[in-house]
Amino acid sequence: MGIFDFFSKEKKKESLDKGLEKTKDSFFGQLSKAVIGKSTVDVDVLDELEEILVHADVGVETTVKIIDRIEKRVARDKYVNTSELDRILREEIAALLEENKAGDGANFDLPAGIKPYVIMVVGVNGVGKTTTIGKLASQFHKAGKKVVLGAADTFRAAAVDQLIIWGERVGVPVISHGMNTDPASVAYDAVKKGVEIGADVVIIDTAGRLHNKVGLMNELSKIKRVMQKVTEDTPHEVLLVLDGSTGQNALIQAREFTKATDVTALAITKLDGTAKGGVVIGISDEFKIPVKYIGVGEKIEDLQLFDKQQFVESFFSRKK
Repeated sequence: MGIFDFFSKEKKKESLDKGLEKTKDSFFGQLSKAVIGKSTVDVDVLDELEEILVHADVGVETTVKIIDRIEKRVARDKYVNTSELDRILREEIAALLEENKAGDGANFDLPAGIKPYVIMVVGVNGVGKTTTIGKLASQFHKAGKKVVLGAADTFRAAAVDQLIIWGERVGVPVISHGMNTDPASVAYDAVKKGVEIGADVVIIDTAGRLHNKVGLMNELSKIKRVMQKVTEDTPHEVLLVLDGSTGQNALIQAREFTKATDVTALAITKLDGTAKGGVVIGISDEFKIPVKYIGVGEKIEDLQLFDKQQFVESFFSRKK
């Protein structure tokens, strides 16, 4: 690792630590109260822990799973001191993320042998979808990749204009037909442009309306079919963007979109503005879809590749 890689990694860690501050302050503040006067992890402590995890938006199903694992360890070890609770929780959450194939990204590389790599981005309005695409384009561009953007969220003028601004800012081409045009046609032309110029990655923005699942499914299916006329097996990735600050609402949105299309990766944004950072754990566990990116701030570099080990370390690091 070169000196610049080291500083980049340290900067990423600082951003992650800062981005999870509200979650950590809330979580450990409640946990400290739960174990006051207790020497061992008993039923009362576990009940309190269950409430704390749910409050952090880890999700009911995932919380029950974590509590069950801890109960088994307590029963096996007979005596578990409350001072060990941090370590045990850390180990169990790390194990869950490992089982659910959550990300381990080190850099913005793309799979070998696929060019252009086509990413279709889905998610409701307001979650930071278009901004996430702009930040992704910037990160790929900085990594030396040739990028094309497709403004296929044609039902919202602001989305088209915003993506064009991002393209100009980053220095990458944006394929746009304007508002109220056929999204599939935009996606087709974006992939075609990607093939023509030898692009490494094409990122397609899609409509963020939560209309009925059938309508959404038909729209996204049409975009896929039309893109496949240019190159088979596209999109190679369907990235669902979720707003982490909405907690359980993000879980509901994930359920709707996974029913409507084959989501293959997740980006969870706005974790810096919430005490509900536990939603990353719950979503990863419930849907068994890899969390690939997390947003921990406003800056471009604050959209980070999700590294489960670093996330757990940051989540459980307390202020000195």
